[in-house]
Amino acid sequence: MKTVILSAGQGKRLLPLTERAPKALVEVAPETTILGWQLDQLAAAGVDDVTVVTGFAADQVETALARAPAGMRARTLYNPFCAVADNLSSVWLALDALGDDGIVLNGDTLFAAPVARRLIAAETPATVVISRKDGYDTDDMKVSLDGERLAAVGKQLDSGVVDAESIGMMRFRGEGMARFRAAVRDAMRREDALRVWYLSVVDAMARQGGVSVTEAGADEWCEVDFPADLTHAREALARWRASVSPGRAATGT
Repeated sequence: MKTVILSAGQGKRLLPLTERAPKALVEVAPETTILGWQLDQLAAAGVDDVTVVTGFAADQVETALARAPAGMRARTLYNPFCAVADNLSSVWLALDALGDDGIVLNGDTLFAAPVARRLIAAETPATVVISRKDGYDTDDMKVSLDGERLAAVGKQLDSGVVDAESIGMMRFRGEGMARFRAAVRDAMRREDALRVWYLSVVDAMARQGGVSVTEAGADEWCEVDFPADLTHAREALARWRASVSPGRAATGT
């Protein structure tokens, strides 16, 4: 199973923590970074091939990957447009790394391994992981559902049609990957391509039909955007670690 992690950004909203190191290497537990936790949980779910799209302080991520989980092929792919482009360009650069069956993961999404296992078990061509909560703010990547099908995704969705939010983790396989790859390449031909989020491509796919969802509980994931999010993330990691039997510890990459 192949996975691409989008970690090209600096994470300026986490300054001064990201003044010299990228968001991916911010610690969310003693000797455990965001990227380290992601790799560890992916490995626990059976993922053995990971490409990390880098940009800001790329050399630090390359060095960190030397401590990737045993048995995992982990490498970087540098995005030279990271300072001037949104993440569609990162996905475009990594399309070949996804192969015919792969996961796209935001670089600031933390999750427990069962979330990845459920996504991998999904047999649908295109599957987006969603989560529900009582209310959604302007920064949430909101989704509208039609049963178990994704109807739309975007930050600007009208509150009256919002059912959940995307956690920034999705899988494409077979026909779904072919659609996704073609849609990304078409989007990169647009004049505004450098200002486009890759989820706008997923939104277009969803509106045409054929994109399914799987759900993560509100206590099974979190994201790190602001310094205040670190407290929540550290509490979540402690809880997730306590819920599994002692064994393989996080790599701390």
